[in-house]
Amino acid sequence: MPHALNATQPSPSGPCGDPPSPAPAATRYANARGRKHALTTSFRLCTSEGVVATPLVIMTLPVNVVLAALFTKTLALPNHTIGIITALPFVCNCLQVGLTPLLSRWFAAKSTTLVAGSLQLLSWVFFAGLLNYLPENDPATAGLMIGFWFFVSSFCGAITGVSWSAWIQEWVPARLRGKYFGRRNRICQISNLAFLLLSGWVLAAWDYTRPAFQLIIAFAVLLRALSILWQYRMPTEATDHPVVRAVGLADQFITLRRARSYLWFIIFGASWAFAANCFGPFYHVFMFKELALSTLQVSLLSVCGATGAALSMPAWGQLLDRFGNKSVMTVSLVLWQLSNVIWCFVTPANHDWLYLQWLFSGLANAGFFLGQFTLLLKLIPLPARNLAIGLNLAVTSIFAAVAPVLGGLVLDWAQARWTGQNLAIYHVCFIAQPTLALASAWLLLKVEEPAAAPLTHVVGAMRNVRTLAALSGVSFLSQYVFYRAPRRPRNHS
Repeated sequence: MPHALNATQPSPSGPCGDPPSPAPAATRYANARGRKHALTTSFRLCTSEGVVATPLVIMTLPVNVVLAALFTKTLALPNHTIGIITALPFVCNCLQVGLTPLLSRWFAAKSTTLVAGSLQLLSWVFFAGLLNYLPENDPATAGLMIGFWFFVSSFCGAITGVSWSAWIQEWVPARLRGKYFGRRNRICQISNLAFLLLSGWVLAAWDYTRPAFQLIIAFAVLLRALSILWQYRMPTEATDHPVVRAVGLADQFITLRRARSYLWFIIFGASWAFAANCFGPFYHVFMFKELALSTLQVSLLSVCGATGAALSMPAWGQLLDRFGNKSVMTVSLVLWQLSNVIWCFVTPANHDWLYLQWLFSGLANAGFFLGQFTLLLKLIPLPARNLAIGLNLAVTSIFAAVAPVLGGLVLDWAQARWTGQNLAIYHVCFIAQPTLALASAWLLLKVEEPAAAPLTHVVGAMRNVRTLAALSGVSFLSQYVFYRAPRRPRNHS
């Protein structure tokens, strides 16, 4: 005998025999559970893809350990050629400013990220094959071939970085950004250090042969392909919809012209980018050519710098919150540049000093790079946000691109004039960065720092900061996502 229906259960059909619609509360609960599951899955895949993307991201930076070894120990490229190659990512950072706003209108941020990332991946597959055809005794031709390839790779990387930043801002809730990306940054840092040591060991063990570089590139490419696959599978959906009143271009220029502190910040950023990039790329060249260090030794130095920065960053964050960005950045910059004076006295006989120098530099410069982002958040006028970001990126990119070209030309000119005095020439040139950087600190002090940040995030504003940080030995900042946890009101009860 069939069981009678319980009186408390809903009728299996409506008045007309149609299935009843779900209760509103049950629907909201099911939707909430679905969104939570999708967000959890996206967080897990985003962290995983960041870990496996790190090796190729590191190699896309100008004059990283792998490319520096290729340029100096295998191909013997002249300094002016290395300077031009180093300038290409900054040129691409400037060029992408005119393209990414159009792409954001035509395509979703996730689609742009996947396509641009895949194109950059293919460029590295092409480069692995190109290594077989680079001439051994013709550095000019080899440099030209590498330059064309690196420009394509850097341009795809610039678009990928900006679109990826825009994408994660769409689906990561604002209340979770600081906590989540703080954890993700720490995990990606482990991947960074492991790759530096592994690549250094492989190149040293295989005596800088081309198959060794191809093996490292193949390893990084396979991991990056896995990263793109996980990005594709991330079930992300928009959570935040910031509303900003549209302002005409002329009004935006007027707004920026009146923002004196923002303009001073651009002037400081341009001068600092020139100082850091003028001879910055040639520290690696100096270590490989003049000090005869192995790739493993240079990788260990990079690990020392990254470790120092990672250890000191929480303390710098507290100082920034307590005393403000401008003052803390100035102290950090002075300490860091004073330690760089040691480079003017390093010789093959005392290069062990560099381990302590890199560790101290990492401890000191972390406050500068972290404060640079936070200060930018405070200075950008909200009505002219997009123009302010693009103008800052374009101006600093121009100065950062010109600097290594001039630096390479100066080194080649000096080495041709004073033959056999390469060590002394590098020592003289290395005084330029501390001098110019300390002089730029005066420009930083002219910035008036507001009390609170009007923006919660900036899309693509830190492209040059990441690149310059990597040149300064803080390579893990290439994967660093600059988000700060929102301040919670104090409980006065």
